[in-house]
Amino acid sequence: MAFPWITAFKIIPWKDVIEATPTIVRGAKQLWSKVRQDDSAAASAMQDAAATPISPEARLAQLEQRVAELSREAVASSELIQALAQHNERLVAAVDTLRLRTRVLMWVSALLAGAVVALFFLR
Repeated sequence: MAFPWITAFKIIPWKDVIEATPTIVRGAKQLWSKVRQDDSAAASAMQDAAATPISPEARLAQLEQRVAELSREAVASSELIQALAQHNERLVAAVDTLRLRTRVLMWVSALLAGAVVALFFLR
């Protein structure tokens, strides 16, 4: 039962996975820290806005700035998701190749076993 898993681990392009991992982790950490900072900044800004009345123009400018930040975060999130999807696609392709090779190996093994049995009975 362990044989297919060992072969799967051998067939996966680990070099590509390892090379891209720091970039993905760094992007995820930056995105997470940015979201946490933005959430705390938005909460403090809402508290400040509730405490002091501001003009509608200033409030509109703040909202436009927040929308621009959210747009940048959405772009960063989509890039990270795209990188993860590419890695997932490579892993699925590797597993599919492994499945095909395992199937071919099973047929070849069955044919060889049949040949051995035939040779045993023909002698």
